[in-house]
Amino acid sequence: MNTPTDRPKSSKGLRTLAGLMPFLMPYRTRIILAIVALIVAASTTLTLPYGFRNLIDLGFTTAGSAQAENVNIYFIALFLLACLLALATAARFYMVSWLGERVTSDIRAAVYAHVLRQSPAFFEITQTGEVLSRLTTDTTLIQTVVGTSISMALRNILLLMGGVLMMFITSPKLSAIIIVMLVLVILPVMVFGRRVRKLSRASQDRIADASGIAGEMLNAIGVVQAYAQETREARRFGSAVETAFRTAIARIRARSLLTAIAILLIFGAIVFVLWLGAHAVIEGSMSAGELGQFILYAVIVAGAIAALSEVIGDAQRAAGASERLLELLAEQSPIRSPEHPTAMPPRAANGAELSIDNLSFRYPSRPDTLALSDLSMAVNAGDTIAVVGPSGAGKTTLFQLLLRFYDPERGSIRLDGVDIRELRLQDLRNMIGIVPQDTVVFSANAMENIRYGRPEASDDEVIAAAKLAAAHEFIERLPEGYQSFLGERGVRLSGGQRQRIAIARALLKNPPLLLLDEATSALDAESERLVQHALDAAMQGRTTLVIAHRLATVQRATRIIVLEQGRVVETGTHAELVDAGGLYASLAALQFASE
Repeated sequence: MNTPTDRPKSSKGLRTLAGLMPFLMPYRTRIILAIVALIVAASTTLTLPYGFRNLIDLGFTTAGSAQAENVNIYFIALFLLACLLALATAARFYMVSWLGERVTSDIRAAVYAHVLRQSPAFFEITQTGEVLSRLTTDTTLIQTVVGTSISMALRNILLLMGGVLMMFITSPKLSAIIIVMLVLVILPVMVFGRRVRKLSRASQDRIADASGIAGEMLNAIGVVQAYAQETREARRFGSAVETAFRTAIARIRARSLLTAIAILLIFGAIVFVLWLGAHAVIEGSMSAGELGQFILYAVIVAGAIAALSEVIGDAQRAAGASERLLELLAEQSPIRSPEHPTAMPPRAANGAELSIDNLSFRYPSRPDTLALSDLSMAVNAGDTIAVVGPSGAGKTTLFQLLLRFYDPERGSIRLDGVDIRELRLQDLRNMIGIVPQDTVVFSANAMENIRYGRPEASDDEVIAAAKLAAAHEFIERLPEGYQSFLGERGVRLSGGQRQRIAIARALLKNPPLLLLDEATSALDAESERLVQHALDAAMQGRTTLVIAHRLATVQRATRIIVLEQGRVVETGTHAELVDAGGLYASLAALQFASE
């Protein structure tokens, strides 16, 4: 996906809106009803001038009681037409407003669901704030078009076509003159319309840039405040907002100029033609009723053109928004379930067997650097394997490949003899529980945070998992116990408490393969002792891979695998590796000395 700075400029224009058709077609019945109401309303509007003509020419030209009778009849007819127009317009408004809300909701849901399925590589090059901007600002613009602008455009196109036809029926000569003049008006409208579209796309991009900055800083507010950078970040966001403002003003200026030119030229043409019509009435070649009818049709045509110029401006903005959303929906994650997935064999009582053969991998954002190189290992079911090594050795990368967040360049990973690329993603990830180093706690209560590991779990099962993770006691002390809201990103908890919530979540899932990425790194000595006992119990009956620097964790491992620069450089038990005097012995001397 292109970043905000390198996104290509599109030349598709309003054709981009055709990409919304898949979201509209499920509601074709309502669309048909809206079109019927639209046609009735437009037809009624076009009938009104004819009624006024008859009122003038027939109602006021007769004498006596017949005159009053004619006037009454035509006024009653005009009132009935007004009633029909009111009902049809109300029906059209309801239908198209419903469509706007429904389609916008569907697009938001589709885009969000699509983004959730993207691989981590997508988020390496895409700001979260930009995605949120597309979900909110861009979809709001589309709602305006679907719920208002399309309906207004169709209505005014009908009025324009019908009005022009009736003008020709009323006075071919005057109509020919006004049509020629209106064609001259359309040319500058088209020229400025293209400029408005380009500026609309640029305006949306700048808003997304500002949203990206805000999202990033709000997620790191603790760091911003710790380094006293509030003023600097406020200035940076203010600069981005100011850039978005200047771009928006350029768009507004172009659209204002477009509207002024359209109104000036259209009404100038109408005034000139009506001047000719007034002289025709004086000369007797045209009746007063016909001139009145022609004037009303000319006003309808002029109003339709003016409205279309406004609608085109909205449509140009929506075209840019649609383009951005369709770009997002067109993104295809390279990590997908196979078309014909392999079924997992029945779960063994002692966990999953893991086999890694000649694994090599580079991150998409760092294509020149090998994160893993020809890495191989075999893990028996029920083993606890400690993975250690200096920072950047590839430990976390290995976990990401096991979860199939990325696919390797070469080599394979097998669970119970099945290549993980042959498994359905959901099946694979259901087999793995992970406690990451950067703990994630959601904006929910403690019960729901732990239950995230297995949504169908009962309250008793959640509490049992919390007890295993040494989280039960501190949760019980919260104001509302397990129903206590933990705050966004768990801000109401300490680092160790958040870590124990994450451990409880993984334990509740009860997977055959458990991945612990520095699972006790944020715990104090007492909490670590409690959690370590819980982890010892949790490791029973499952295969466990542990990224750890703590001596207690490493010493419990069946085997230790030492990584350096993406390669396995040593394998053995703690005692064997210390005696070997290699990299592990150096790391042990540095990292375990205090323990």
